[in-house]
Amino acid sequence: MDKLKEKLSSLRMEADEANLRADELAARIKQYEHEFALKEQENASLIHKNELLEKEIERLEQQLLEAKMVAEDDSGCRNISESLQKKIQLLEEELEKNDVNLQKTTDELRHMDLKSEYFERKVLVLEKERDEIEAKYEEMIKKYDLVKAELDEVNQQLENL
Repeated sequence: MDKLKEKLSSLRMEADEANLRADELAARIKQYEHEFALKEQENASLIHKNELLEKEIERLEQQLLEAKMVAEDDSGCRNISESLQKKIQLLEEELEKNDVNLQKTTDELRHMDLKSEYFERKVLVLEKERDEIEAKYEEMIKKYDLVKAELDEVNQQLENL
């Protein structure tokens, strides 16, 4: 009888521990999903900034072409052309940095996605384990009730003697 109670207590503790682990993993998943969403926002922002910079480069290249045509007529325009070329070069460097940032963010997003999938699978395994423990627990309660009923019946028979 005491062994059965100890077994029931042990199963309860295992079920509580499995529930706690499942809750912790669910919290981790939420955290990773939040970080994933932030990285996606950052990624979208970098893509938008990249598009704006590309448009700016196209606009500046057009201005450079126009400045070169004017420079042929006027040597004073050379300064404008050089200034625009420097600006284009700076924008291209910034674009390259943004491309590197975009790639890094994309890699981080993939990594976060893999982590999220891993923990989701882990939660499923723990939930299955918890369900099995709960089933064992319920089975032990039924056995306990049967043994208790038999014991009560035996006690009743002994009292009747």
